[in-house]
Amino acid sequence: MASKEGKDKPQAGHGAEKPAHGAEKPADSKAGAGAGGDKKRGFGRDKKKGDKDPRKRGPVEEEWTPVTKLGRLVNQGLIKSVEEIYTFSIPIKESQIVDKLFGKDLKEEVMKIMPVQKQTQAG
Repeated sequence: MASKEGKDKPQAGHGAEKPAHGAEKPADSKAGAGAGGDKKRGFGRDKKKGDKDPRKRGPVEEEWTPVTKLGRLVNQGLIKSVEEIYTFSIPIKESQIVDKLFGKDLKEEVMKIMPVQKQTQAG
């Protein structure tokens, strides 16, 4: 004997079944789409013609506005050498101070890179 509950429920394959989770979406739906309507879910920014990677542009030259008192003295020209700074044991907290004092004479160079192996506490 079939129960009443079994007759009320539609059987499989008769068009009344529920679609799988996420299977039914309207064709014109832009849910989760980026600004361009594509399915990128809106992460990041849209790439347009002419957009270049800002990391590949090179250094940007900006006017230096000193933050520390030492920076203001160097920028005004009252301190002209690093020896004057070291005489009074003043900490240099801005990289632009060194750039201003040394100018183009300062060059960077890698001496030697060696691997370091850490030792455990046990020895």
